[in-house]
This record gives sequence, structure tokens and C-alpha cells, in this order.
Amino acid sequence: MTAQEKPAYKVPFVDRTGMRRIEERRGYSKLLMPLEPNANHVDVMYLGAFCVLAEAVAAGPGISVLDTSRFFPIIKDIAVDFHRMAASDVTAEFGLSEAEIAGLLADLERKGSATYFAEVPMHDADGTLAATGKVTVKLLSHNWSPPG
Repeated sequence: MTAQEKPAYKVPFVDRTGMRRIEERRGYSKLLMPLEPNANHVDVMYLGAFCVLAEAVAAGPGISVLDTSRFFPIIKDIAVDFHRMAASDVTAEFGLSEAEIAGLLADLERKGSATYFAEVPMHDADGTLAATGKVTVKLLSHNWSPPG
């Protein structure tokens, strides 16, 4: 299955944030979360927008290598550490190495599940680190069932 044939994972809530893809390729994702409509009551980026950005940029590299007719991603957990407020658009990027991808795909074939951890730096328009997302992504087979 080619990248063009893969079904897109669409979440209407995420679409409403206005998040945009800057660059996506095998094992890599760079996204932008616009300040508007994601500003809070003091005109800085709302916490929920950071969470959505971290989740999406962490999951993208895993999704990019999946045969989505057989496998799907879920977010196991997420945390966001703030370093400073962002009064602008925010970008984030994350990538998996070819060795990491090979290990994930081998785990999927062998046991029907694979997990990776993404540490996602999020920068404001000036390039200042505003927050760091910590996301655990689980890839599962459509036929997966918990052990035991």
C-alpha cells in the first residue's frame, strides 16, 4: 500500500484547531498549531492546543509506516511540560530512525503491538522552547487482544 492509498486518520476536533502540516514523510512529522483559534483568555496558546499538537506530531511518524488496513495507533499517555507562554503560532517536530521503525514493524508482526516514546519540543514563532510534550504511542494490530 502506498502513502497515497493510505486512509487518512481524521479527527474533527483536531481539524477545528486549524493545525497544519509543514512536512511529513516516512518516520517524520512537523506540524504548526496556529494561535488563533487556540488562544486562551489571556491571549496565549491554550493547554489543550499543546496537547493536540504533541499527540499529532508524535503519532504521525508511526502512522506513516503502518499498513493501516492491518494496524492502527493509539495514544497511551501524554504530558506537557511548560517552559514559557506562547503568544504566537507553535511548531513541533518528531522523527523515528530507520532502526526504530524496523524494530516497531518487527514487534507488530511478531506480537501484534509495538510502543514508542516521543519527546516533542514545541517552539513559538521566535524559536523559543515553549513546552515539551511527552507522548507514549502504541501501535496495534486490528486483531490484537491483550495477553492473558
